Amino acid sequence: MRSPLLRIALPNKGALSLAAAEMFREAGYRQREDSKRLTLVDEENGVEFFYLRPRDIALYVGHGTLDVGLTGRDLLQDSGAKAEEALALGFGRSRFRFAGPAGAFAKVEELQGRRIATSYTGIVESFLDQRGIEATVTRLDGAVESSIQLGVADAIADVVETGSTLRQAGLEVFGETILESEAVVITRQGEAPDGLATLHRRLESVLVARSYVMMDYDIRAEHVAEAAQLTPGLEGPTISPLHREGWVAVRAMVPREGAQRLMDELYEVGARGILLTDIHACRI
Repeated sequence: MRSPLLRIALPNKGALSLAAAEMFREAGYRQREDSKRLTLVDEENGVEFFYLRPRDIALYVGHGTLDVGLTGRDLLQDSGAKAEEALALGFGRSRFRFAGPAGAFAKVEELQGRRIATSYTGIVESFLDQRGIEATVTRLDGAVESSIQLGVADAIADVVETGSTLRQAGLEVFGETILESEAVVITRQGEAPDGLATLHRRLESVLVARSYVMMDYDIRAEHVAEAAQLTPGLEGPTISPLHREGWVAVRAMVPREGAQRLMDELYEVGARGILLTDIHACRI
């Protein structure tokens, strides 16, 4: 009997939507071509996709209606759903901070007895509770920067990227970071549905492929040890003899970041014919 399809929720729109679809394509899964399509069955890979509002995904997964979801860590923690993070994906990063009128606040403790406006009441209330700070937290959807000027709040808690929007509103961040968020894969607490291990392995392979490149070069045998210190690979470089006497070919996975500098260092120790190749898929 064929196993039931793994039910996966992906964002239907917003900042995470395109990046999520691209990651799943790189992992070998079919994705919708029409942005209005709400579901898609990928029989070959044993999954069914549901395209939902990012804020709702944790609730569906937490209730067990769907098996797996992709959403932001901020939305997961704000939801209060019985879902947990299974894998961080490295995109959609953002920082959640407090902000107030310039010069009005220096530390979080000064929020005692104040009014705070935010779109993420769950995160803010939990953060304040952990520090014994009592404040009135008001939920506002959309931009919250105007709430102080309009007399609704004394401070706000919001996603901060460059801070330019806050400065235009006469605000500045203060205190410690509330939350570092990014896109995450989530599952119901304490459950590992059938097919999750394969999904996890495929997505991890995409993360590795994006972070590493394959480096090949030729070098005299007496310089291999020095070169191998620069390119140790994941489990050691592959070294093969060349037809040219006294020379070997070396292959190793190296971090994408800094690869050009690494090529210069290899050249200095005698490597020649140095090549970089993108990795499209892997299993580590």
